[in-house]
Amino acid sequence: MDSSQDSPMSKNGEEAKKGEDYGNGLSRKEAAEEFIGCVVHSEEEAYRLYCDYGHRIGFSVRKGKQSYVIGTRIIRTKDYYCSKEGLKYDEPVTEANFNRPDTRTNCKAMVRFRVDDKGRWTVIRFIPVHNHQLAKPGERHMLRSAKSFAVGKSGVIDPASAESHPMNGLSDRTVDDTVEPPGYTIRDCYNHENVQGITLIGAGDCQSLVSYFKRRTNEEGMFYWDVQVDQEGRMTNFFFRDGKSKNDYDCFGDAVIFDTTYRTNKYSLICAPFVGVNHHWHNIVFGCAFLLDDSTASYVWLFKSFLESMGGRSPKSIFTDQDEAIMQAAEQVFPNTQHCFSYWHILKNAQSHLGTVNTSQDFQNMFMKCMQGSDTKMELEESWAAMLHEYKLQDNDWLNDLYRFHNRWCSAFNKDTFDGGINSSQWGEVSNNILTGIADESTSLTRFALLLEKAVKSLRRNESEEDFRCSQTAPVRAIKHSTVLKQAAESYTHRIYKLFEAEFLDGCGATSCHENSCGGNLLRFEITMQGRGSKVWTVLLDTSTMEISCGCRKFERMGLLCSHALKAFSLQNVDTIPEKYILKRWTKDARRSMYKLSQEDSTQQECTEAELAYRNRAMQYAYSLIMKSQELEESRKIFWDSLETGEKALEVFFEIRSLHAQPAKDASKTGKKKSSKGPSNKKARQALPSSSPVPGILAQANEHQFQAAQDAHGNSTIGRPFYFQAFSSTPCQPNQIYIHPNTMPVCAPQDLSAYPAIRPS
Repeated sequence: MDSSQDSPMSKNGEEAKKGEDYGNGLSRKEAAEEFIGCVVHSEEEAYRLYCDYGHRIGFSVRKGKQSYVIGTRIIRTKDYYCSKEGLKYDEPVTEANFNRPDTRTNCKAMVRFRVDDKGRWTVIRFIPVHNHQLAKPGERHMLRSAKSFAVGKSGVIDPASAESHPMNGLSDRTVDDTVEPPGYTIRDCYNHENVQGITLIGAGDCQSLVSYFKRRTNEEGMFYWDVQVDQEGRMTNFFFRDGKSKNDYDCFGDAVIFDTTYRTNKYSLICAPFVGVNHHWHNIVFGCAFLLDDSTASYVWLFKSFLESMGGRSPKSIFTDQDEAIMQAAEQVFPNTQHCFSYWHILKNAQSHLGTVNTSQDFQNMFMKCMQGSDTKMELEESWAAMLHEYKLQDNDWLNDLYRFHNRWCSAFNKDTFDGGINSSQWGEVSNNILTGIADESTSLTRFALLLEKAVKSLRRNESEEDFRCSQTAPVRAIKHSTVLKQAAESYTHRIYKLFEAEFLDGCGATSCHENSCGGNLLRFEITMQGRGSKVWTVLLDTSTMEISCGCRKFERMGLLCSHALKAFSLQNVDTIPEKYILKRWTKDARRSMYKLSQEDSTQQECTEAELAYRNRAMQYAYSLIMKSQELEESRKIFWDSLETGEKALEVFFEIRSLHAQPAKDASKTGKKKSSKGPSNKKARQALPSSSPVPGILAQANEHQFQAAQDAHGNSTIGRPFYFQAFSSTPCQPNQIYIHPNTMPVCAPQDLSAYPAIRPS
């Protein structure tokens, strides 16, 4: 019996098996042959042998049980397991291990060594099948046992000394984050001597920065940069982003922070990054600008450049500081984007405009009530007036100016504005943290750009590590047998799951509810949070469609169901979350299938030509696949084979279309000639013989018989052979072309009378 059948993750086990068979060029049979009968001469060598294998395949190793020669402490047999062996729920739950991620899947993969009288360790049992997802090639350095395996090899850098290593300096910019994992891989270590540093030019800093942009463009085709010049031809404003930022924006560009609070020290230019949040609720950078001034014209130029670099797709919402120039520019360039003030900016400005009043916790509570605790304009007016009266702030210019734009920051006016949690009090990360301390007063523009690039790489490494953690471990659920929490743990990333779990527990254990029927399938719930005042939240649930709506609008703003909605689901015994309420941007698969176009695709709607949208998406998809495949020879071969197969399929498709087009064109000419002398056009069309012989492409139905194909120029195909089938006289579609990449044709006489020829429609 397959060991994967004993595990709840047998489906993943099949995927893991495929990865083991094809991703590494090592089949299960070959792996077994490699291990069975293998001999080493010490316990350390045995452990390192299995760690070496685990590193190549993509799993970590745990030392297992051992047996002894009777009456002695001499080892007789020794087992080593996959680190996911066993189940965590078999262990007693203690405070120390409750919050640890669940890494166990009851995996049965293992190896057993037997020690003979001469001290030789021989493999006598080997189980290669895993029931979980294996680490990808770019993630394997993060495996626990792989780390100890790497240290001590010739040419490998000790991680303990990484901070002082030259690879940690600016020279690491030549390593692409999309394929290079965090830390130092063996590839890094052997190549670090060849990494070229960038010579920073003291004079002509603008030209140096442009040269840096040009080098990045040559190294990375998807790099984008733009420069604005004044009337005298002097460069004033700069914007740049790399290819990875474009991919990030495609996934997480629904909510953007535009921060202008940081300045480069040497020239006092405004450093303005565009920042968002990824599926781990961490910072992610979409691009950055250096601005000479904060005029409306500069912001208009920058926003247009940013929009162009992102394929013309505007964000759903943008959060900025309180600045009238930014407001005017955003209204002009992003007319369909909701523009709000960031709470972080407001609270930061309060420190300098309110003095000691801002240190009062009671004042801060009243201030936050105005921003987040008011559901109507009347509530806002009452709370605002009470705050001003209590602290005698009626004449404070900053507060009065802030109130003029209350529709841009009060939650009562932005309930349906998606912010991705940016304006949540739980989210403590802001864009300014990225820039703090990366430069001093002598830092040139080019060096500042390099340091910013290094900071962005650090953020991407953190995301890579979180992706790896989410793929290899599961969060500990507060309620082990809750199907809702189990579904959430399987879907969401770890951090988002913890946010969801807090809402779920709050809804189940800290609410009071009154249920009413509104007629038909519509139910109304009035929910009060225990210990938090008498405020009533109204939830409407349609039991026929499972559509739910809460007055707090948390799902609309954050993309997560609130405690009130989850309480209503619980009362109706709903044990799974409807798929429409699991927002893909918060899931582990947030980056998958990000390039598929649909009729509702916003990029396609906003582009003036559908072809432009298709071309942009196709280029991004190809770029992502290139970055993913370039590390290994096997993956590069898979990618090239896919391109060749696709190219040949297109050639066949267009060749078939040409066969359609030419007879149709000839028939049209013939019809016109006949119509001038004979019957009407309608009769002429009816008179065309349906049985006229037309050249066609035929194929036997037998799966072993194919008619060899040629390219568009009549030449025989080069490389991998490919074959196609013929179809009926209906217009041929691309998905009708049958590509058979691996079977050689059997050349046999074709009985053409048995198959209809392809005719013009």
